[in-house]
Amino acid sequence: MANKMTKRDYFFALRERVSDSADLVAFIDHEIELLEKKASTPRGETKTQLQNKEFQSEIIEFLTAADAPKTIKEIQAGVPSIADASNQKVTHLLTPLVNEGVLVKTYEKKVPFYTIAQ
Repeated sequence: MANKMTKRDYFFALRERVSDSADLVAFIDHEIELLEKKASTPRGETKTQLQNKEFQSEIIEFLTAADAPKTIKEIQAGVPSIADASNQKVTHLLTPLVNEGVLVKTYEKKVPFYTIAQ
């Protein structure tokens, strides 16, 4: 199977074919520069992802200080920054922590309780 040409490869091929036209060469060089700049920029976390990590750390602090497992409502009441968040949002914040083994999720009469893993 032959290798597919990338956008950058196409620009280099076009540059060779239009080498006598300074305007086109300048345009192609600029486009290649933009492609290289885009490829070199690191893909960081979004503002929401960073905010969610902050919320998760606050939840961990709250549950570490807690003496018993807590429900989502109790977590919302104990962590002021997520007090206005929906239950779905809080569950979204807690699920990765449970999957990573930081928190333990248990059920009592179909109600989930969260606590710090031992």
